Amino acid sequence: AGSFETHNLDIAPNNEITMSKEELLDHFRLMYTMRRMEITCDNEYKARAIRGFCHLYDGQEAVATGIQAAFDREDSWITSYRCHCIALARGGDVSSILAELFGNAGGMTKGKGGSMHFYSKKDNFFGGQGIVGAQVPVGAGLAFANKYNAKPGEDMNVAIACYGDGAANQGQIWESANMASLWKLPMIFCIENNGYGMGTSINRHSSHSDYYKMGNHIPGIRIDGMNVLAVKEGMRFVKEFCGSGNGPMYVEMMTYRYHGHSMSDPGTTYRNREEIALTRSTRDPLEFVKKTLMDAGYAEADEIKTMEKEIRKMVQAETKKAKEYPDVELKDMFDYVYAAEINGEKQEFPEHIRMPDYAKSFWRS
Repeated sequence: AGSFETHNLDIAPNNEITMSKEELLDHFRLMYTMRRMEITCDNEYKARAIRGFCHLYDGQEAVATGIQAAFDREDSWITSYRCHCIALARGGDVSSILAELFGNAGGMTKGKGGSMHFYSKKDNFFGGQGIVGAQVPVGAGLAFANKYNAKPGEDMNVAIACYGDGAANQGQIWESANMASLWKLPMIFCIENNGYGMGTSINRHSSHSDYYKMGNHIPGIRIDGMNVLAVKEGMRFVKEFCGSGNGPMYVEMMTYRYHGHSMSDPGTTYRNREEIALTRSTRDPLEFVKKTLMDAGYAEADEIKTMEKEIRKMVQAETKKAKEYPDVELKDMFDYVYAAEINGEKQEFPEHIRMPDYAKSFWRS
């Protein structure tokens, strides 16, 4: 009880969910892998093995895990620049994600996208977007494609666009919502409300902070985003509603990020350490799953510790593997950017590529 609040809905998700031991253990494995991977990103960034922008997801693991558990692989997913863990949930592996962050050729987007631009067409994961809110109109386009391609009489695959509370008042989101409602697209507007838009709390940056009601006449639901069971059941309900032709829905996930907005943000100038510690001790999504496993008799504390140790070891091995991939070669750097012919894969270089070190710039001879 208390996991859901609804808007303009006569029905709601169940307040109970049945889950097998293996399902719950799988959720824990994925969430703990996410946590360890993001902690590794923190360490590697501080060691300067990762450069540029880097936005971490630790604290929000239940959101990505629960959505993935409720979705089919054929459903479309697009998100913001805080995308490492969603890439993992959607079918990536730790080594290819870290290799992308290192800028190596073994990365998920061959070392050319970096932290904010993961992508996997085969998994219907359409990536992270570096511009605040820019993923949402693309998500509406994915929803349109899913409706267009649906077979008559069958439920549609849905599309979800995840964005933060700081993006929720973007004009392009309102335009996308209007179109999705007019055309009854199977579109999910998912606000991951972690309490802060960069360093500004929700009560200071939004006059309307009940984000699940922001669609006005569009139905909405607020979900406890720290509870993977609630996320899974809630998103099962949302997918069924949107996929059966009822149009879009707003979903607000109540969650929290432990790191700052990005690695350049210590995260303690606009909130205090006590707030972060209190959330860790009372609402941590991994601790919730561990307690649920033990309360259900599915696992003992020692078994969970052994599992955590194995995952830490695996992440260390995957990190080592990621570092062994070669750098992206200059000749490959502009593949799929400039094309010598429309229908082929042959590429051509521009006349000049300005490198950060001017002496290493490229001129086509």
